[in-house]
Amino acid sequence: MRRFFYATSDDINNNSDNEKGTTYPKLSTLPIEATVELTENITHHWCRVLRANVGDKGVLFDGFGGEYKVQLKTISKKHATATLLSHVADNRTSATISKIGLVMSRGERMDYAIQKSTELGVTAIQLLSSHHGEVNLKPAQVEKKLGHWQQIAIAACEQCGLNRPPLILAPVSISDWLQSLDTSASDMTPGSASKISTQANAVSAIVSALSQDAYYQALQQPADLRMQLSVPAAGQPVMPGKLLTVLQQTAPYIELLVGPEGGLSPAECQQADRAGFVAWQIGPRVLRTETAPVVALATIQALSF
Repeated sequence: MRRFFYATSDDINNNSDNEKGTTYPKLSTLPIEATVELTENITHHWCRVLRANVGDKGVLFDGFGGEYKVQLKTISKKHATATLLSHVADNRTSATISKIGLVMSRGERMDYAIQKSTELGVTAIQLLSSHHGEVNLKPAQVEKKLGHWQQIAIAACEQCGLNRPPLILAPVSISDWLQSLDTSASDMTPGSASKISTQANAVSAIVSALSQDAYYQALQQPADLRMQLSVPAAGQPVMPGKLLTVLQQTAPYIELLVGPEGGLSPAECQQADRAGFVAWQIGPRVLRTETAPVVALATIQALSF
């Protein structure tokens, strides 16, 4: 059965009829058997591209919890409606809350990292730029790229069954991000800390309302464990000793830091260490930047059972 993300705020960049975008009600505010107007994206994809007919059934999820089985009720040239048939409360989220600080890479490698991290249940991805990074977005590029990467994550949710999309957070420099996490930083003024926090918490318009939901508020708390995916080094433990203990907690929160192909600079490594990121080398080989988060999340998931 086809699954579709029901965005309560239509993506402004994709809405040609209304520059301010269109808002839709949360599905939980509607009773079962109610008629719901489908978003422009769902109408186009389900009714135009997939050529669905009245009476066809599908699944909608809006990110606020669970999913809804629906049946197409009406289809017109630009609009479509569906009837809510039933609600399933299962979100299929990971047992571990996780955020990846991911230095941006080019093209399909970045798309792959976001897609697969979503399938493995990541809660949020903080986009980063770094000294050795390949990508440094200009201010005018941020909104478009952020929307593109958020849509990659949403499409992965539609495919894999996850009903809580990960938040893709607007890019900041790795130095600023680590400084905001380092509670011992003496040069961090309250004003600069607030500014960095605001920048880091910015999201695409399509999930702006969703990002305020209580489910994502755990991301505002200090992590139970921070790990930096590092290259193999002599004398370095293969796995942080605290990892297994943390994973025994209820809903532990883990932050991961994944650097660029060229690795983090010595200064960035030192700053990560001060912010509490312990080294984690997964096996004797050097993993690519798009492979590292996938292996890390899969390992955490396996160790959680």
